[in-house]
Amino acid sequence: MIIAIPSDGQSLDTAVCVSFGRSPFYCLYDTDTQESTFIVNTAADAAGGAGIKAAQILVDNHTNIVITIRCGENSAKVLQPADIKLFKAVDLSIADNIEAYLQGKLSPLNEVHPGYHHAH
Repeated sequence: MIIAIPSDGQSLDTAVCVSFGRSPFYCLYDTDTQESTFIVNTAADAAGGAGIKAAQILVDNHTNIVITIRCGENSAKVLQPADIKLFKAVDLSIADNIEAYLQGKLSPLNEVHPGYHHAH
């Protein structure tokens, strides 16, 4: 199973990025191999639709779980049909959130915000 987490840096000690769609990186953690890789979010600098593009990157990387602080509805509309489950990140490092998920301590992310696509 692949867990994806928006990340401010390329280390498991890094904090979870507060922005899903404009996160600089995503940590992809493979629960089978217990290995993590970091990918650059090429959608981060998009003029619009960053969340949709970022969500598609995670779909393309065969993600099963996303652990994030918040998620916009446009991103969710890409992730949920791909059967990617959303979980609410705790205010700790990437590694701590992976461990909390594996121990069953994270709650599903049920509240999806409208996004920031009209906030100019």
